[in-house]
Amino acid sequence: MARKIAPYAGMLGPLLFTLSFTIHGMLLPGYDPVRRYISELSIGRHGWIQIVSFIFLGVALLLFAPALKAAFPSGKASRSAPVIFRIIAVCYFLSGPFVTDEMAMFDNQQTLHGVLHGIFGAVVFSLSAASCFVLWYRFRGNDGWKPLSAYTLATGIAMAILIGLMKAGQLKAGLLSDWAGAVQRCCLVLFYVWVFILAYRLRKPIRTGAGLPNLEI
Repeated sequence: MARKIAPYAGMLGPLLFTLSFTIHGMLLPGYDPVRRYISELSIGRHGWIQIVSFIFLGVALLLFAPALKAAFPSGKASRSAPVIFRIIAVCYFLSGPFVTDEMAMFDNQQTLHGVLHGIFGAVVFSLSAASCFVLWYRFRGNDGWKPLSAYTLATGIAMAILIGLMKAGQLKAGLLSDWAGAVQRCCLVLFYVWVFILAYRLRKPIRTGAGLPNLEI
């Protein structure tokens, strides 16, 4: 049962999370989605909406991880990919209750919960990009997944570039202050779209040859 719902969790989690922070950001008075980070939606009276969204996405990705294990029971990425997604899931889950400090990605976090949120965020961004490269390494040698190989690599490269821009903004305050939220959203949405497509493909086994599942290394 868990394996049957896993792909749908992988599609639903990122989709609802994206809709949530997009609508919330547009409707929240005084909040500028282009300039401010998604995590800052957790601050204030209506912050519970974003907190719940973080927790929901964490649970969804945790449910999604078994789909990767079922699809790749052996060979390249068979162990690393599910573990990476589980770590990302836990970090998203914990990012909910450990609320960030305002504009903390340009300045140092001031509270313990802010510091922890920053650590979880760094892990999420790093491993999200890494997951693309890990699965690209698997896809490129697997006939059933080759059509997704180039797209996966491109997503990983684009995310790495955007993460680099975000890091540059942290090192030099003001460098990306007018576009910080937009850069972060572009990076995350790239990952969420890729996860959605991956989860969609995992609804049914990828088959090759005589109709047997392709489990080749």
